[in-house]
Amino acid sequence: MIRAAVYCRVSTSEQDCDRQERDLREFADRAGYEIVEVHRETASGAKENRQERKKVLEAARARKISAVLVTEPSRWSRSTIDLLATLQDLNAWGTSLITLSGLSLDLNTSQGKLMATILAAIGEFERDLIRERVRSGIASARAKGQKFGRPRVSESAIASVRQLRAQGKSYSQIAAVSGISRTKVAELCRSEA
Repeated sequence: MIRAAVYCRVSTSEQDCDRQERDLREFADRAGYEIVEVHRETASGAKENRQERKKVLEAARARKISAVLVTEPSRWSRSTIDLLATLQDLNAWGTSLITLSGLSLDLNTSQGKLMATILAAIGEFERDLIRERVRSGIASARAKGQKFGRPRVSESAIASVRQLRAQGKSYSQIAAVSGISRTKVAELCRSEA
């Protein structure tokens, strides 16, 4: 039986990996893979500092697994360069990246190289389209007067916060009275020193 790691990734905390994990477990059962590790992560696919993915790569490097199961290549990587680089690493360690459709991205074959390149390019294109839509939406909202970021604290509010602190009030008490977050109150009081 082929020892496999399941890798699930979502981009935001509003999402979860439950469906991916369930689908991959069912796939592994049908295909005869033995799942030895399950890794779930909430992180952008474009980021390189994904700790759970690093653990999967370490397991492959240590030859604890022979396959990494993902729902689709974009769950592993949204960058063509990153996908190809990690596929080369996995290949060197005798590990395949296998998608839910059963597609094995094996860089030992010209078909595998072609598929990996095409799928990675599509994933990167999709990420760029999403980024453009988000930027366009933000620009449209700003044009309509929508404000982004934290509201500025007025000078009079800052003076009031500092006066309350000088009277011995705690950050929590000041926050309750002023309507300013406790963290911001502490920041304002520290910046005075």
